[in-house]
Amino acid sequence: MTAQLLPMPTKDMPAWLVSIKAEYVASRMEAGKSAAEANAAASKSFAHHFPKGKPREQHLVYNVVAEDAIVGYLWIGPQTDADAGKWWVWDVEIFESFQRRGYGRDAMLLAEHEAKSFGAVQLGLNVFGYNTGARKLYEALGYATTSIHMAKQL
Repeated sequence: MTAQLLPMPTKDMPAWLVSIKAEYVASRMEAGKSAAEANAAASKSFAHHFPKGKPREQHLVYNVVAEDAIVGYLWIGPQTDADAGKWWVWDVEIFESFQRRGYGRDAMLLAEHEAKSFGAVQLGLNVFGYNTGARKLYEALGYATTSIHMAKQL
């Protein structure tokens, strides 16, 4: 494993939140939601998970570091407030210029290790249907499809 996880510095969190919220909105729109629906979902989600701009308890935000550089980020935490054993990869990204070097695989294996260290017995994630590269990686790591949402534009 060549990548490692380092906690994201607090000073970097506000800019990161702006960036991932914009990415989330764009992804929701690419998946068929209207701009209004995507923005409303993002605002609700981020207000819940980052009250006052700080991660909720047990939500962990890391920089993925390799080659003496930040190559991406990872955000994991409990899936729900009710079941501490089920954790979730809320967001993971390896920056485009660092992709295809195994850092996504490393980040996911490190995510599994971190979640286990907090008592997780399951790690889940969502992936948009159009993201075939990520889907292949997750399947290769043993993640199984648990539901499929489908839509047709009329």
